[in-house]
Amino acid sequence: MKVGLFINTQYPEDVNVPAQIPALVEQVRVARDAGYKSLWFPHHWLTAPMQMLQIMPAMAFLAAEAKGMVIGPNILILPLLNPMHVAEEAATLDVLTGGNYVLGAGLGYREPEFTAFGIPLAERAGRFSESVTLMRKLWAGGKITHEGKFFTVRDAGISLKPVRPGGPPIYVAGLVDSAVRRAARIGDAWLIANASSIQEITPQMHTYRAALKEYGRPPLEFPIARECYVGSSRASAYAECKAALEYKYAAYKDWGMTSPLDGTNFDDFAKDRFIIGDKESVKDEILRYTELLGVDHFIMRSQWPGLEQEKVLGSIRRLGEVFATLK
Repeated sequence: MKVGLFINTQYPEDVNVPAQIPALVEQVRVARDAGYKSLWFPHHWLTAPMQMLQIMPAMAFLAAEAKGMVIGPNILILPLLNPMHVAEEAATLDVLTGGNYVLGAGLGYREPEFTAFGIPLAERAGRFSESVTLMRKLWAGGKITHEGKFFTVRDAGISLKPVRPGGPPIYVAGLVDSAVRRAARIGDAWLIANASSIQEITPQMHTYRAALKEYGRPPLEFPIARECYVGSSRASAYAECKAALEYKYAAYKDWGMTSPLDGTNFDDFAKDRFIIGDKESVKDEILRYTELLGVDHFIMRSQWPGLEQEKVLGSIRRLGEVFATLK
């Protein structure tokens, strides 16, 4: 069982973002020293008034601080990108990280992003599946020819061979059964999203495992992303992170995604979606997820817009101590 850090690169409009870069570096260093095995980055465009560092420059910049850790997007909005571009950048990041790059990808959902890129939302699934097929062909090496519905490559190959044979693993995110089956069919793992509840995930995990058997494609692991805050006490943990988490999920609503917090008491909502508490209660919750779902890689986001650096670092260190007892 291992833990990864889902780093926050989003900030309220009144924050001086350049002044926050040393804090990001410190978070990565603290996580690495605390035994974290992976580092993950969010991805969006057009997030104003929320400020956000773009994913590829941020990953490349922080990769040097994450030596030995797997790094990757959580998640890259693949249908809005040209897969040749993604394959080239992924190969470069795979080389820069010594073969420790994982491409986490999903369909996306925000209409303003698709409008700005001139791509219909209805084409998401088709573009996604063809992109994965084409990238794997490119990573295999040599010149290829691909004549697809959305993309064409004629007798050409990418400029850099990835370190991993066949290229970086592709972790596919998905919230509905069709997406879960897609993850089993074309992905190397199903990447479970932050806000899905245990009640939602449990039947989907059954769907995923059944599809794995059907397609004969065993996953590399069973990763799950969670919002997680570990305080010195259970009461203080909720008090310290509540406002920042509420801000983040209000932003989701503003972006066009139904906020699962609507009409729900925060503590009741968090119980089956977030992992918040002291070290002992957080350990118990991690074990509950493991028993119910069989997940083995927890990707934990421990900072949200507005949460102070001292509290973030304390939570990262405490969570590392929890996982040190779970080896």
